[in-house]
Amino acid sequence: MQETRQYILEILREHGEATVDDIVAYLQRRRGKITPVTVRHHLLRLQQENLITEPQLRHRSTPGRPQHVYALTEKANAHFPNNYQHLALSLLEQLRQHMPPQNINVILEGVADSMAQEARMPNLPLPQKMDVAVEYLSSRGYEAFWERNDEGFILHTSNCPYHEIARENHTLCDMDMRLIAALMGVVPRRVGHVINGDATCAYLIPDKRH
Repeated sequence: MQETRQYILEILREHGEATVDDIVAYLQRRRGKITPVTVRHHLLRLQQENLITEPQLRHRSTPGRPQHVYALTEKANAHFPNNYQHLALSLLEQLRQHMPPQNINVILEGVADSMAQEARMPNLPLPQKMDVAVEYLSSRGYEAFWERNDEGFILHTSNCPYHEIARENHTLCDMDMRLIAALMGVVPRRVGHVINGDATCAYLIPDKRH
């Protein structure tokens, strides 16, 4: 990532939120002169990449015009070092060593069901449910989209939020199947799998009207 934009992400991570003037002041202390126009350009690029939120109006506690503040999105967390992948893989390995497979499946099915409840899937016709599912999955890092199929619909996920884990442990792939089944209210059939070299993980959602 371009250096100035990475600095802006770090500023927002440290301070929670910041205005353009705040960011200019922080950057000037780090790397010298920079203008508000330049900062706004970088903020626009970060918004286009869904790494920062739309600006929110914040009223001052002292006289003056309200200011817009910016904050990080969940997607921005991927741009900071973390140990989540290694930790999750280690936890799964410990579960595998100390628990029967059926017990592990019960735990992961519970996780998937909890995620589906979080999505609050409304009782809508299937195409509208596909839209809601895509929005929810994309907000969780899956980069989802759907298309029609002779048998119903194909739900694609072009990004795996835990791809490093899935390379060594396919258990979370089964959890995704459970999650999609809970979101859609119908058992899907996997018709594409990134691990097998496909462009996306793809799930056939049958339309019962067919």
